[in-house]
Amino acid sequence: MAANLVSVVMQFLTPDMIAKIASALGLDRSVAQKAIGGAVPALLSSLADVASTPNGARQLTNALTQQQQQGSLDTLKNLIGGTGQNTLAETGSSMLSGLFGGGALDTMAQSIGKFAGVDAGSGKSILGMLGPVVLGVLGQQQRSAGLDASGLASLLSSQKGQIAAAIPSGLADHLSAAGLVDKAEASLRSSAAAASTAGSRIAGAGQSAYATTSAATSRWPYWLLALAAVGGLAWYALGRHDGEKVAELPRHAAVQPATGTVGMAPADLTVGGVNLANQLNTSVGALRSVLPGITDVASAQAALPKLHEATAQLNEISSLATKLSPEGKSTLAKLIAAARPSIDQMCDKVLATPGVGGVAKPAIDELRGRLDTLSRA
Repeated sequence: MAANLVSVVMQFLTPDMIAKIASALGLDRSVAQKAIGGAVPALLSSLADVASTPNGARQLTNALTQQQQQGSLDTLKNLIGGTGQNTLAETGSSMLSGLFGGGALDTMAQSIGKFAGVDAGSGKSILGMLGPVVLGVLGQQQRSAGLDASGLASLLSSQKGQIAAAIPSGLADHLSAAGLVDKAEASLRSSAAAASTAGSRIAGAGQSAYATTSAATSRWPYWLLALAAVGGLAWYALGRHDGEKVAELPRHAAVQPATGTVGMAPADLTVGGVNLANQLNTSVGALRSVLPGITDVASAQAALPKLHEATAQLNEISSLATKLSPEGKSTLAKLIAAARPSIDQMCDKVLATPGVGGVAKPAIDELRGRLDTLSRA
């Protein structure tokens, strides 16, 4: 089972390293800790979005190779707090800008700053220092597991829920308002917290039942103790405990979590083995990575292939959606409606950029037309 990526990165960022980062930026250590604790899962979440398309996964793999050529994780430890830390921050910012787009990185820096109570410049410096660390850890995981670009994308996708759950709620609100994280991810955090609480409660009850049984039967053979413990757990789950009854599972249709940024994907959104919600997540993730990076004519022209690719994916979804049940079509339309406001906001910003509208407008109009069609499914 793959290690939790957020935990691996945070274990690398020792208290000593955090203190060095705080000192380098002139920040209080607790403020730096707060900023870093939010920035790490935010970066991983954005990298997961980048890797959600085949082209993005290849770009991320290339970035990891480039990072490896610049030095190992041990090298980074020496750079942070040393004479090369400014170069490290600049290099990290450059690599992240190439993956996210400069506009998206600046917006993330502003969100980190608002969350931690620092200016956007400090937020961007923190991201610049953390970028090589996060990429270095990803590269290490990729090499140790022998993953190609597709395997790396699957690794990030499989941990999307864990990563979302690690983003502090205050930061998630800022990122959501900026269009970098979908509001639906808040439900993932809430579900994770609820699951953790429920798990702790049941585990505690099980331990209590086992302890009581063991104390009363300390002279029984071990196999009898084991049976008694299992019986205690079964009694707790099926019977009453202090007047309470364990809640029955709701008898709703099974749901499965989508791996992208739209939300939960009901099972009836699967057509011919293709989960349309996951397909939609891929397209939305690509758009949220591409659109913020369009800041001039050159970047608009470079982004056109990705916009066309996302539109082609939406065309495929639209074709498959004709086979959905009326309920499934309605659910898909609701998912489109949830993702649409942030996409429209980013499109409007692109079209309002001087000189860019003429280049990007045809692709954006086509994209919006396809979203309109899907929202009426």
